[in-house]
Amino acid sequence: MTSTAAIAHDRATGPALPRSRGELSRTVRQSLTRPAGTPLPRQVTAAHADPYGDDLQLALYLCYELHYRGFAGVDPEWEWEPGLLRLRAEMEHRFLSALRADAGPPRKAEEALAELLVEPVDGDGPSPFLKERGELWQFREYAAQRSLYHLKEADPHAWVIPRLAGRAKAAMVAVEYDEFGAGRPERIHAQLFADLMADLGLDTAYGRYVDSAGAEMLTTVNLMSLFGLHRALRGALVGHFAAVETTSSPGSRRLAQGLLRVGAGPAAVHFYAEHVEADAVHEQIVRRDVVGGLLEAEPFLDEDIAFGVDATQWSENRLGNHLLTAWEDGRTSLRTPL
Repeated sequence: MTSTAAIAHDRATGPALPRSRGELSRTVRQSLTRPAGTPLPRQVTAAHADPYGDDLQLALYLCYELHYRGFAGVDPEWEWEPGLLRLRAEMEHRFLSALRADAGPPRKAEEALAELLVEPVDGDGPSPFLKERGELWQFREYAAQRSLYHLKEADPHAWVIPRLAGRAKAAMVAVEYDEFGAGRPERIHAQLFADLMADLGLDTAYGRYVDSAGAEMLTTVNLMSLFGLHRALRGALVGHFAAVETTSSPGSRRLAQGLLRVGAGPAAVHFYAEHVEADAVHEQIVRRDVVGGLLEAEPFLDEDIAFGVDATQWSENRLGNHLLTAWEDGRTSLRTPL
């Protein structure tokens, strides 16, 4: 395939551009419909934007998706366009500064990870709710929102592999190998989640539910892209990975039980049942060899790893509070109902 043909192919594939939610996202969206290199309006700035708001988070999501699958009709040359990268950097500064303030004071990775191992007696959050009281429509909403994450599961974490060495790299690759199906395309975790979505009667197309997802979900997804795209944040990405793997197994068990209770199909139950055992093993490897190996090689990243853990938990808790507030009121958690 020639370079011209590759560009034409990329422009013809990918999800549709989502609708804008304010000046920043409108500027990025409109720019992406034009030839790469078209100057962005100089007056547009993220200096006073809400770092967790719909507008900034969608604008960041649009920028980040250029590094994944892009969008239909968008020139792939926008991925490294300097003007867009300058605006993205400004938005990232707002986002990262807010995360550092809200994630809590600096601490050691061991302390941050130890907290994740303690399950509260009276658990709260989406998975306990869905296990005990969730209805099928709420499971469908949960899956639609989480599709922004799970249909690219493991992709952002792969960016850290060339930035690691020795024990940390070997262990990271071992876990990622499982996430990517251990050589079997039908076992890729993103594919297993697509199967779950099909069982729940949802559209499995990549990026289908971006317009429905709120800023809370976009923040959770953008977090791992922010960490993954910056070598300087490699410690935070390892912390994010460790937090996900450590908390996944008990949450997955509850979700599998809830899906069984509401009579969901076997593929829906299987996705979470698969993660109960797999992530229990992954958690041990990540804590001992990925985190341990990175700290052995680069001990100065200790607080960065803890920041990644704490920022992940803060973001997930914010999303969980949004979901539960809506569901307890008997209303949709989505911007647009399914």
